[in-house]
Amino acid sequence: MSFEVKHIEKYIDHTYLKPDATTAEIDKLCGEAKTYGFYSVCVNGAWVAHCAKALEGTGVKVAAVVGFPLGAMSSEAKAFEAAAAAKQGAAEIDMVLPIGWLLEGRHDDVRADIKAVVDAVKGQSIVKVIFETGFLTREQIQIACVLSEEAGAHFVKTSTGFGPGGATVEHVELMRASVSPSVGVKASGGVRDYETAVKMILAGASRLGTSSGVAIVAGGASEASDASGTY
Repeated sequence: MSFEVKHIEKYIDHTYLKPDATTAEIDKLCGEAKTYGFYSVCVNGAWVAHCAKALEGTGVKVAAVVGFPLGAMSSEAKAFEAAAAAKQGAAEIDMVLPIGWLLEGRHDDVRADIKAVVDAVKGQSIVKVIFETGFLTREQIQIACVLSEEAGAHFVKTSTGFGPGGATVEHVELMRASVSPSVGVKASGGVRDYETAVKMILAGASRLGTSSGVAIVAGGASEASDASGTY
């Protein structure tokens, strides 16, 4: 691909979400983020305080997933989880919306669920809303974009890496067209090489969720699998 993205590392949320993650693996994640200058690391809540300490003073932010990966927790539980993560140093919250409610057309409930998290971390952390687009129609993706923006979210995001499918150019373009310019779009799921990363950015992604950040900045490819939950 002839098109190049300058400072592509600043698009990357360097991600490790495996349930069996160890301290050594999280330290490796943070070390790579510092070495390559990634925008953030994205981890499960149990690792937020550890990452915040490891990355203090580096400029690399910490993002925490909330209601992950199912989105089926109560809104109160998600809000509590988000607030705890923000208190421990998470500058960003990546929450999963209640997918079943969206599929049923319970739009007011979906909006309220997102707003509960936004309100819980207001003034502390930005909120990205994960749709799990593999479950959704184009119309449902558009609706999820509108509900997320109405609830005050700062980003809309494609996938968890645990669900069916991942980010596609078509879905990123649709999401970019369905929110205001002030709302970001995060492509995650299957972004494992430089060429794919560039395609997502050209489609409108302002952030990339991936465990393959090192391969991307090196212009190569990674063998990481979405099935492992590592994006």
